[in-house]
This record gives sequence, structure tokens and C-alpha cells, in this order.
Amino acid sequence: MKKQLMMALVGSAMMSTAVAQTKAPAWINNVKLSGYVMTQYQYSGQDGAESNGFNTRFIRMTLDGRIATDWYWKIQLQANGNSSTLSLSPRAVDAFAEWQKYDFFMVKVGQFKRPFTFESPMSPIDQGFMGFAQSVSKLSYFSDRSGAIASNGRDLGLQIQGDFLKNSAGRNLLHYQVGVFNGQGINLKDVDQRKDIIGGIWVMPVAGMRIGVFGSEGSYARKGTWTDEQGNTQTGTRSLPQHRYALSAEYKFSDWTVRSEYIHSTGKAFKTAYNSSADASKCDVNEAIGNKADGVYALVIAPVITKKLYAKARYDLYRNDGTWSGSRTQYEVGLNYVFNKNVLLNTEYARINDRTLAKHNYDLVDVELDVKF
Repeated sequence: MKKQLMMALVGSAMMSTAVAQTKAPAWINNVKLSGYVMTQYQYSGQDGAESNGFNTRFIRMTLDGRIATDWYWKIQLQANGNSSTLSLSPRAVDAFAEWQKYDFFMVKVGQFKRPFTFESPMSPIDQGFMGFAQSVSKLSYFSDRSGAIASNGRDLGLQIQGDFLKNSAGRNLLHYQVGVFNGQGINLKDVDQRKDIIGGIWVMPVAGMRIGVFGSEGSYARKGTWTDEQGNTQTGTRSLPQHRYALSAEYKFSDWTVRSEYIHSTGKAFKTAYNSSADASKCDVNEAIGNKADGVYALVIAPVITKKLYAKARYDLYRNDGTWSGSRTQYEVGLNYVFNKNVLLNTEYARINDRTLAKHNYDLVDVELDVKF
């Protein structure tokens, strides 16, 4: 009995050693956990709505990796917010897989950034300013003009993209991307069974330079009730067509960044923005702002001390109804300081001119400490 017990213990030890020596699957070794926290202090001197306070702008955690050599996957969660306001609540922002066998033809499926504008795909921690340009935010599914749920520029769909036409130095001169999306924003099914077609193409004539054009054709829909022009109550699915395009240019050189984009939109908006599930059935249209909007921004980020201290300036104009009387302009200047690769300090002063307010002009100050891990 003792001999049998001894043999069993030896066998168990040998099996444990063998398991310990067995290497984990390659795809497990490729998994990486990362994330960032963006803390914010902001002062606003808007007449009648003065405010100042601290805020957690973003808490994000990312898990990504590769399966074999051809597949890349990513899951990103946004942890800040609250459960009572859907647009701010904790949620998944990215969840996709991409086949990357060929540089000239890659296929992505899941939930990810819509391929519209140069700025939208950027991470907030790398974008450089206190927020994305107003036109990007309002016309690319961040806090969208149409009333769609705040989606950080994302939607559910399928996209193909690639780079090709290499020059003598082996650098690609042309990039394309085109996708099919639900048109409802993150974590939501299609409502009107009409898909958004979004795409862009840009040339890269010299290293660091991109010049591109983007287009977006689709709709945003809700199922509920509304009052028609005759004052009658209607029930059903109401779909608002959205037609948008963007002209974009960017040049990065010697630690400098220069970028400008113009975005134009045609399409009506729902009166109530989607901030909770109850808003999904509110289908009245905001006739006051009409069906046109546009905006333009131009920015420069210049090194004062290379890779350490940067000065920045941005002109940011947005017209929510396509008229100058409905325009809002931000004139921004600031400094960004890089403590190290994990800690950044961003400071900014903005003079706001909002022509929809009785007193158009006011000051805004923003300070952010960002930590990456």
C-alpha cells in the first residue's frame, strides 16, 4: 500500500512538472493589457452658467492581442460615468477582430471607430487638445448633431481598408477605407434596416503628409411617436437621412503637427438627444436647427523642447444650423508637458464666441493630467 502511494505521488509530481514546463499557447502570450486615466479641471465663464470643478474625463482599459499571425483583436472598456445617464455609463467602446494578412486588403468586423475624418480615429490622450474639434464631435458620432447616443465616434459594422502604391523607398502613397454600419451608435441594433456607407481615401505624397476626402451616406432612426406637420400623432419608425463629407489635410514633421479639416452635413436631427433608453422613442424633429451644419478647424502643435514641451493653438468653428448666427468659435492656445511616456500634463485657454448666447464671449480654462499604463 505504501509502495503504491509512493508511486502515485511520484507520478503526480512528474505530471505537475510536465504541465509547468508546457508553454502557453502563442495567442495567450500575445495578449496585452493597457489603459489610461484622464483627470480634468475646467473653468467656464459663460454668463449665467459659470462653473469650475474637477472631473474624470476618461478611464479606459484595453485588452488586445493576436491570434496566429493574421488576426488582431481588441476589446476596450470605458469605466467612468454612471448608470442613470446612458451616454456616460460604463460600457464597451471597442470590440472587434481584424484580418491583417495583406497590407492592401484588411477586413475588420465588430464595434470600432467609423472611418470618417483624420481626427476621429485618434485616441483622446494623443489628440492633444481638451477635446475633439466641435465639427468632429457633432458630425462623427461623438455627441452627434442627429441626436444619436454618444458613441465616441464608433458604430457596429464591417470595414475593409489598405495601403498600396509603394514608391521607390517602399513607402505607400495611397490609403483607402470603406465600411458598412448600422448607423445607430455603439451597442445598439439597427432600427430602420438601412445601413450607413462610410469611406475615405487619401494620398501621402511625402513622409508625414496626408491629404484626404471622406464621405458618409446613411440615416439615423428611432421607433416611437411624433407629431406631424398637421398636428397629428404618428407612430412607427422615423428615419432621418444623413449626408456628410469631409476634406482633410495633415502634416507631421520634426516633432511638429499641423492639421485642418472641413466637414459638411445635410440631414435633420431629433429634438431629444439619446441620453437614456426612454429617449429612443422620442421621434419629434428639431425643426429650429434645420437640416444643414458645417465646421472647420485648424491646429498646430509645435515643440518648444523636443519630445518634452509643446506649444499649441487651434481655431475651431462649428455652425449647428449652417448659419453665422448659429456659429460657435473657439480660439485656443496652450502648453503640453511630457513628464515621461506614461504621464502627460495638458493646459489650455480658450476664448469662446457663441452667437446663440445673449453674451457671445466668455473664457474657458482646461487643465488635464493624463496617466497611461
